[in-house]
Amino acid sequence: MSKRASAVRYARALLDIAIKESDPEAAGRDLAAFAELVQSHLELQRALANPVVSVAAKREIVREILERLRPCPPVAKLLLLLADRGRLELVPDVFAVYQERLMEHRQILQAEITTAAPLAPERAAQLRERLAAITGRTVTVTAKVDQGIIGGVVTRIGSTVYDGSVATQLARFRDRLAERNRA
Repeated sequence: MSKRASAVRYARALLDIAIKESDPEAAGRDLAAFAELVQSHLELQRALANPVVSVAAKREIVREILERLRPCPPVAKLLLLLADRGRLELVPDVFAVYQERLMEHRQILQAEITTAAPLAPERAAQLRERLAAITGRTVTVTAKVDQGIIGGVVTRIGSTVYDGSVATQLARFRDRLAERNRA
């Protein structure tokens, strides 16, 4: 099984349990705290990734970290399970997938809006409201600037792209003209 597929299974299970037994938001924060702690300490990262370090030693390291962090029980159980199975390298991927699943559960969509110039906050709010009305969900917006689109807006929600950029419109116009010249 691929790393991503394993992360999806663990994240889905964690979310299901967190919804039933605790607060899914808190579980996400607790998982993030563990991932950030490991990421910020190179020696800890190396110890948990080193195949020479025994599973029992890794479990003990994780247990000590959990005593200090005091995460909700589902997160603690998951991290100990990953330590027992030698799969702690999955934690960043599990966290990323968990966040995606949590957003889906809360019916929140993440939209990336690209414009040629920085968006004014009120314009970003208008776009967010329009996208929420279209999708029927709460929308969070990340704004990017790409002068290459010349003008207009490119919006990405998941794998769907709405391209209203001037650059794309010009390219389509050029293609139509070229096609007419060939005919």
